[in-house]
Amino acid sequence: MTYASRILHQSKRLRYNHDVFQHDRTILIHWFSNSAWPSVDKVDDVSKFCHTSLVPGDKRSFSTFPGGGCLSRSCRPVNPTAISAVRPKENAPRTSMKLHAPTVGTVLNRGLSCPRGNSTRSFSTNSGLPPHQEIGMPSLSPTMTEGNIARWLKKEGDKVSPGEVLCEVETDKATVEMECMEEGYLAKILLGDGSSGIKVGEVIAITVEEEEDVAKFKDYKPSTSDAAPSPSVPTAPTPPKEEIAEVPVSSPEPKVSKPSTPISAENRIFASPLAKKLAEDHNVPLSNIKGTGPSGRIVKADIEDYLASRGKEVSQAPKFDTTAVAALDYMDIPHSQIRKVTASRLLQSKQTIPHYYLTVDTLVDKLMELRSQLNSVQEASGGKRISVNDLVIKAAALALRKVPQCNSSWTNDYIRQYHNVNINVAVQTDNGLYVPVIRDVDKKGLSNIANEVKHLAQKAKENSLKPEDYEGGTFTVSNLGGPFGIKQFCAIINPPQSGILAVGSAEKRVIPGTGPDQYTFASFMSVTLSCDHRVIDGAVGAEWLKAFKGYIENPESMLL
Repeated sequence: MTYASRILHQSKRLRYNHDVFQHDRTILIHWFSNSAWPSVDKVDDVSKFCHTSLVPGDKRSFSTFPGGGCLSRSCRPVNPTAISAVRPKENAPRTSMKLHAPTVGTVLNRGLSCPRGNSTRSFSTNSGLPPHQEIGMPSLSPTMTEGNIARWLKKEGDKVSPGEVLCEVETDKATVEMECMEEGYLAKILLGDGSSGIKVGEVIAITVEEEEDVAKFKDYKPSTSDAAPSPSVPTAPTPPKEEIAEVPVSSPEPKVSKPSTPISAENRIFASPLAKKLAEDHNVPLSNIKGTGPSGRIVKADIEDYLASRGKEVSQAPKFDTTAVAALDYMDIPHSQIRKVTASRLLQSKQTIPHYYLTVDTLVDKLMELRSQLNSVQEASGGKRISVNDLVIKAAALALRKVPQCNSSWTNDYIRQYHNVNINVAVQTDNGLYVPVIRDVDKKGLSNIANEVKHLAQKAKENSLKPEDYEGGTFTVSNLGGPFGIKQFCAIINPPQSGILAVGSAEKRVIPGTGPDQYTFASFMSVTLSCDHRVIDGAVGAEWLKAFKGYIENPESMLL
């Protein structure tokens, strides 16, 4: 009886407060068709169309729905996962229910909304595809933003296991193998061999768990709409705003059609008809000639004087046919990943690093003699020959240990000085410029340095360097003297390093003696140190070159 009396009392209040419900702010519950009934935690069902406005803040308010369903103040807090919608009829709009936050109190007094639009994206509900996994382009190096697929080592339908190589990816510095992380079957390859410019994260393949699901992805294409959910549904006031904004757009159009200001008479060029004809025949702009006639008028004599000053004859009237220029024959070569990264980093280096250069000539006769002796020992023991570049790398490492200020890099907050001496060696290949790194060079012997340089150079030419083969260098050596005979050049610093040594070729020079007929011959090699002036001051760079020159001219000290 108590609940019955309350219901009767509330129904009377609803009857006499009809106007109040229409003007107060209320919560809108969308219309549902007879076949699209929402259910709220198995409490009350809405069986027919309903459009009910409820007064917020009244904890005792309730609403009855046609068909006998009701919502009362005794409803429990609603679980967001308990609200659902059944497919509507054919002509009814698709509607979904969404609860923004856990409801406290009753459903009537909280933010229950029914936005119109697609439901939350699921794994494969909309397309009817079985469960699958999208494989994206991985980031295989710190500077990688996009990559190319060199070749696929697995085919569609093949079984894949964790640790197996799926494909070879060409990164910004090398070609790296991409391994599978989960067991399954390769259902679809979206980007085949040779695909280029693939952004990191872009889908390149699809894998499934069951072999029979492979055939279902034969015609699969990734949907851009699924990848990027559509924005929220526009509210009702949006269309009027757009219509209002369109009205004043046409108002400024008449301003565009206004005639321009006429040219002032002061800007006109006065010339006689004969002078104009002569200037036209010789392609002479009248604006370049100062008139000597009345009121600054250009006359025939002015044109003749202008032509005489240019070394042309008045009687001749040469005419150039600009349309007869032959077309250039050329070929466009696509940028490789290594070429893009090299261009970007070198441009960044020249624009952001204050370079300065120090050059010194080093006497290399003793170095050549020591190299010859060491190679004799290497050949007898079956080892690889030691090159001049190997000795230069060793001397540079020892000089860095002696002058550690050059073994540093710049940051906005501090200068980082490295305790490891890791030297990058520039290697030119058909694919581009690579700089593999030799680690802890100051602690290694010449034989080990020679072996590592040759091994990494071969990997660079085969385009098979891994990130650990070229990352972590603290200084770079670039040698164009031995292989190309370049006498001297200035190299660009490889950021974030602060120095790079450019090595030229060795050449014989005449050294004058004390007497008039006294002279000797000696071999000299020019080297140029490029320095970051933010890190290496001029005196520090000179000190490093002095230490380097000492090791080159007295190579026995490198063996101590």
